[in-house]
Amino acid sequence: MSGEAAAGGGGEANGVQPNVTIYINNLNEKIKLEELKKSLKAVFSQFGKILDVLAFKTLKHKGQAWVVFEDVESATKALKGMQDFPFYDKPMRIQYAKTKSDVVAKADGTFVPRERRKRNDEKPEKKQKREQHHNVNQAGLGMNAYPGAYGAPPLSQLPFGAGPRVMMPEIIVPNSILFVQNLPHDTTAVLVQMLFCQYPGFKEVRMIEAKPGIAFVEYGDEGQATAAMNALQGYKIKENQMLVTYAKK
Repeated sequence: MSGEAAAGGGGEANGVQPNVTIYINNLNEKIKLEELKKSLKAVFSQFGKILDVLAFKTLKHKGQAWVVFEDVESATKALKGMQDFPFYDKPMRIQYAKTKSDVVAKADGTFVPRERRKRNDEKPEKKQKREQHHNVNQAGLGMNAYPGAYGAPPLSQLPFGAGPRVMMPEIIVPNSILFVQNLPHDTTAVLVQMLFCQYPGFKEVRMIEAKPGIAFVEYGDEGQATAAMNALQGYKIKENQMLVTYAKK
């Protein structure tokens, strides 16, 4: 995704056609970059194959990200399904991206290296100012200039390990605590909380560090727990489908 993508996204109402890349803003700026990208991939992977997730440290890109899907259908499902989703305590705002991501441009043969594209599109007055600044630096009268970096390495596509064997309880008594299984081993309590806190009565998430891949989620009463269980049963995080049952008591 190019630097100019920070200008935002758009829907069909703004003249932007549906495409494989969605633009997300109103993201929590306090979340660390790598955690943000990993969490975005986890919540959006249920809609289709993700080619790339982009987010940047630069000030003008804060609170924003781009998710690149393999096809438009997946991007459209994600846009509709996750609009206003409470992500780290803030509702996501999602639109189709205005600009094409690098991974897509390389695939369709329209990719132009970042620096060359930037210089070709540069306005005359900006070019003159840049050259003057360069001349000052050459003369040793200014500070060294550092080129901006807009690229971001793609998230690892390596599959997760086999994970724990899923065991169904022999007798399940409905209650207010849910037992969640088959989570990717690097799933955090924050991510599980984001999924379950959108349903009424949510109290807390408990995870056992020595046993990755499982979690306990508590609600105010049995009915609230049942509603959340039915809504999130089979929810996909990366390649793993969650199995949600009542916890044994």
